[in-house]
Amino acid sequence: MLCGMDIVIQILSQPFTWGLVVGLFLMSMVWRLMRKDIVYLRDEKKRLSEENKELQGHLNTQLKINAKGNEQLQDQLDELREQNEKLRANLNVAKQKPGRAELRHLQVMEAAVRAMREQAPGFAPAWEKALRDAEAAEEAAEGGLKKLIRRVLPSSKPAPALTTQATEVAQVAAEVEPDTAGRKNGAE
Repeated sequence: MLCGMDIVIQILSQPFTWGLVVGLFLMSMVWRLMRKDIVYLRDEKKRLSEENKELQGHLNTQLKINAKGNEQLQDQLDELREQNEKLRANLNVAKQKPGRAELRHLQVMEAAVRAMREQAPGFAPAWEKALRDAEAAEEAAEGGLKKLIRRVLPSSKPAPALTTQATEVAQVAAEVEPDTAGRKNGAE
């Protein structure tokens, strides 16, 4: 009979046995490598999920902060729009107050008298030119920087009072007008 050792040698001499041994060895090596990769991938998955949760938390916090900031900006914008409308309404009311037109006309006349003091000879045509120029300047000053400056710093020059120079100019103008009226009548 064959002894136990002979049986083992006979089994080992078979190609199937060698194939089985080599296959089992390769399978154990692949299994070890696979197990190592599985452990690594599991740890990586856990780390990535924690990082994802942390980033989502940061994103939610940032979105909340942005939403609060946008709300505050929208509230400020709405408040400024209301204030703008109120100011526009107040401006329209102030323009329509009694005496506003007279005040504007007084400012125009003041500017015209100042210009007339500079251009005294030939009072009537100069007066009309100065009045037109003053009205044009007042129209230009109705908007923009001039209007703001005029409101902040009202006219530093006092309202023109009739001085001797203005009285003399008025007398010269009165003398010139009848003469030109007489010439017109005589020419006809």
